[in-house]
Amino acid sequence: MSSLLSLLTDPTAWAALATLIVMEVVLGIDNLVFVAILSNRLPPDQQTRARRIGIALALILRLALLSAIAWLVGLTAPLIDLGLHGALVDGHRSFDTAFSLRDLILIAGGLFLIWKATSEIHHTLDGDDAAPDDGAPKPAGLGFGAAIVQIILLDIVFSIDSILTAVGMTSALPIMIAAVVIAVGLMLIAADPLAHFIQRNPTIVMLALGFLLMIGAVLIADGFGVHVPKGYIYAAMAFSGLVETLNMAARRRTARS
Repeated sequence: MSSLLSLLTDPTAWAALATLIVMEVVLGIDNLVFVAILSNRLPPDQQTRARRIGIALALILRLALLSAIAWLVGLTAPLIDLGLHGALVDGHRSFDTAFSLRDLILIAGGLFLIWKATSEIHHTLDGDDAAPDDGAPKPAGLGFGAAIVQIILLDIVFSIDSILTAVGMTSALPIMIAAVVIAVGLMLIAADPLAHFIQRNPTIVMLALGFLLMIGAVLIADGFGVHVPKGYIYAAMAFSGLVETLNMAARRRTARS
């Protein structure tokens, strides 16, 4: 109890909490975009429930990983080594084939994300969502159970990345728990508006799927020891989002004229 009170009165702890919340929210954007796109494939009466279940599972997984920090940190220990190592660049290997369990999870998650984003792009281009000519309701493109399973798989990957980032920023467990709960709470608030925005703007879907392809490639690169600074990734995403916002504004202006 005394240690908790000391944290509450420590400005450094509050600064760490604020920084960690921002980091967790930024890292959670990938998770949120995936949940939004996947849930929009479900029948309308199931979409909100799928988003809430997916985000609740993300919170449960993150808290479970925080309760097993010692095991989680152990995931970074080398598990297998293929004996191939890239040249040293600024003190770091250009690539590495000594894989930890975390690396293997990131590679598997990246491959899954690339496959899923590619299949969703094909689904969007093929126009499978178009309603039949007879006016009957369009068939559901994805089952509820299948959507939840896919959300769980990506929740695992994103949760491990999120918690390892938190562990690297602070050693105070209460700060990490508070940051994760607040960040996931913000994700829950933003889930429905984001999904509705994506649904109303078809071009945003393709942009978001492009983001997921890029994130999948970054996860695979990270698994091979090639660390791409997250700031570059999110700066590219923000710039692309800004350009698409300008395009949307121009289309609306043209439609009104």
